[in-house]
Amino acid sequence: QVQLVESGGGLVQAGGSLRLSCAASGSIFRINAMGWYRQAPGKQRELVAGITSDPTTNYADSVKGRFTISRDNAKNTVYLQMNSLKPEDTAVYYCNANIQTRSWTTPRGYWGQGTQVTVSS
Repeated sequence: QVQLVESGGGLVQAGGSLRLSCAASGSIFRINAMGWYRQAPGKQRELVAGITSDPTTNYADSVKGRFTISRDNAKNTVYLQMNSLKPEDTAVYYCNANIQTRSWTTPRGYWGQGTQVTVSS
């Protein structure tokens, strides 16, 4: 089994910063792409940032220049540094990882349980 555990969410004032972490554990042969998604009330889940194993990164236009995604392959962990936070960044943030559990299995996506980020104005 594979688990993704997020941490680092919370309440912050506009203009502040938070750092999210997501650690993968369990039966892991290889982790390919990892990413952060968010879902605000009444809205669809959207991609915030992604990082491949190269690593190559990509960001939603709304967070470019403010958020930075990174990963530590030795720790099976992905991070999201969020600066200059805005009230519209308020959402539940989910970690996603494409993981291969054995050398002969097909990689599939796994989700974390989500962590709340609230930005007050």
